[in-house]
Amino acid sequence: MKILIACEYSGTVREAFRANGHDAISCDLLPSDDGKPHHYQGNVFDIIYDGWDMMIAHPPCTHLAVSGAAWFKYKKQEQAEALGFVRALMDVPIKKICIENPISVISTKIRKPDQIIQPWMFGHKESKATCLWLKNLPLLTPTDNVKEAMMLLPIKERQRLHWLPPSPDRWKIRSKTFQGVANAMAEQWDSLR
Repeated sequence: MKILIACEYSGTVREAFRANGHDAISCDLLPSDDGKPHHYQGNVFDIIYDGWDMMIAHPPCTHLAVSGAAWFKYKKQEQAEALGFVRALMDVPIKKICIENPISVISTKIRKPDQIIQPWMFGHKESKATCLWLKNLPLLTPTDNVKEAMMLLPIKERQRLHWLPPSPDRWKIRSKTFQGVANAMAEQWDSLR
């Protein structure tokens, strides 16, 4: 399949699909962190109509995530633009679409997610609720539920991303897709060729 991984700078999801033999390309305004050539640096709408079979999009959550709700009253215009971007991604004529975001206003302003997943469902002893809005894609099935083992860890370990200290790259670290989730997407949605 020809797969567009929109708003991804890390290459994590792209490389999971490429490992399964797909023609997967990531796209972001930032260069790819992994330096691989299968990345388009620029606006996703430059290439979004290039005949993709599937798109997995990770729109920026800066103005959408409820973790920043205290600031919503100060950024109404930015939030409206971010929601417009999500709507535009959802409306492109690609047969299979997954929009991924944390718990956010997408749920109340556009529609409820089809699924909420956690990293611990896919082998990572961490907690980070992630919503999936799906079009012609099945729900992800957990591959390695490690919740019990995770719950034995101190809260700062199981909620590592929440407790990250301030740094210039904090947002990048928090937004990277967990490898187990990327692998589950590539393996489970691979059969939809």
